[in-house]
This record gives sequence, structure tokens and C-alpha cells, in this order.
Amino acid sequence: MKKLWAWGALAFGLLYFILPLVGMTNFSLKMRRGEYSFDAYAKVLGDTQFQQTFSYSVTMALVTIVFGVVLVVPTAYWVRLRLPSLRPYIEFVTLLPLVIPAIVIVFGYIRLYNTSSWLPLTGTAFGTNILLMFGYATLSLPYMYRAVDTGLAAIDVRTLTEAAQSLGAGWTRILFRIILPNVLIAVLSGAFLTFAIVIGEFTMAALLNRPAFGPYMQLLGANRAYEPAALAVIAFGITWGCLGLIQLVSRFQKTIQRPA
Repeated sequence: MKKLWAWGALAFGLLYFILPLVGMTNFSLKMRRGEYSFDAYAKVLGDTQFQQTFSYSVTMALVTIVFGVVLVVPTAYWVRLRLPSLRPYIEFVTLLPLVIPAIVIVFGYIRLYNTSSWLPLTGTAFGTNILLMFGYATLSLPYMYRAVDTGLAAIDVRTLTEAAQSLGAGWTRILFRIILPNVLIAVLSGAFLTFAIVIGEFTMAALLNRPAFGPYMQLLGANRAYEPAALAVIAFGITWGCLGLIQLVSRFQKTIQRPA
């Protein structure tokens, strides 16, 4: 009986999530009256604004990932090695972006870094891009930190550090030549999640007036019929592609760690 309930709940969940997706995909293929076609997808992919906003968001995602790795990996490593008593406080801080709305964060940024403040980052496009990157890094911090922290928990950080120091390695070499390769799979998992978050983020990019993919999706949805459905399918595919890569990376990690 329990198995029946479990299979029933699984079937209900699949129908709940899959049916809207099927309906949306079916609608996106009906731009040509009376037959199925990929006209909506062709218009979206051929739109220069789509290409510009998507390339901008991809660039911002890659920059955010690099910044997040440089920030999180040394921090999580040092906390596990030297400051284990601070772990609960660090975890609390990394959870704050989940409970503080993005609109609150970005309004705080605008208030602190507008053109009349002590550091007018919003006065230039480059400064606004830097500010947006910080915002994206903040939103992805809970996922990146937990991915890296889980990877560090799977290795003996103290033994590896002491062994490297006994061979004359400095802190920089220990971090980038020993620790980072051992948690690379965990870092990649956090990176894929960060990429998915940045690609679909709307609030920060819109309020900072940056040409990102999220505001473009909203603008297209307000003015077109079939193209927004096609764009939503594309965005859904990108997100699930990132989740699929995380699963492949996790499976690859288990294969490597499995004893011969």
C-alpha cells in the first residue's frame, strides 16, 4: 500500500510539472496557423536583442562564477582548517540571501552606490556591471558555499595541508594546487547552479538597467504571444541542462571515489 501511495504521488508530481510544460511547448509551435512549426524559435534566436542580452548574461555568469570561486573556496577552506567554531555563523551569513528579497538588496546597492554617494558605481556602465556581479554573487552564495563546503567535508583538509607544508608548499600553492583540484567537482556543481541563477534573474538587472536576459524575457512576454513561450522553453532547457550537468558531475565524482 505504501508503494502504491508513493507511485501515485510521483505520478501526480510528474503530471503537475510536465503538463504545463507540454502545453507551453505545444503553444510555442503553433505560430503558423493550422500546422506546427519552429517559426517562434527562429524569430527569437534571430533577434539581435536576444543575442545581445543572452551573451551579456552568459558573460556576467562566467564572471560571477570566477568571483564566487575566488571568494568562497579560500573562505570555506580556512574556516574548516583554522576556524571550525565559526562555521555556524558563516553558514548563517550565507543563508541570508535566501530570506532577504533581491529587490531589497538591489535597492540597498542603489542607495549606497548611486552617483551622489561616496562610491558612485552606478555612474558608469562598468561600475554598474561590477555592482550587478556582486549582486549575482550574493544570490548564488548559499549554493556555491554549500557545494564547496560539502566537497571539503569529503577530504581530509588538515592532513593534506600538513603534508603539503612538510614538503615546503606555501599557502597559495596548497590552495590552488592541492585543495582546489580535490573539490573541483563540488565547485563545478556550484558553478552550474550560479549559471542557472544568473541567466534567469530579473529584479537586479531590471532595476540597475542592464541589458540582461531576464528583463528581455519580461519585455518580450509583454508584447508578443508565441515568442515568449518559445523563449520560456529555451530558458527551461538551459536550466535543466545545468541540472543535468550537475548530476553527471556528481556521478563522475562517485565513480572516481569508488575503490577499485
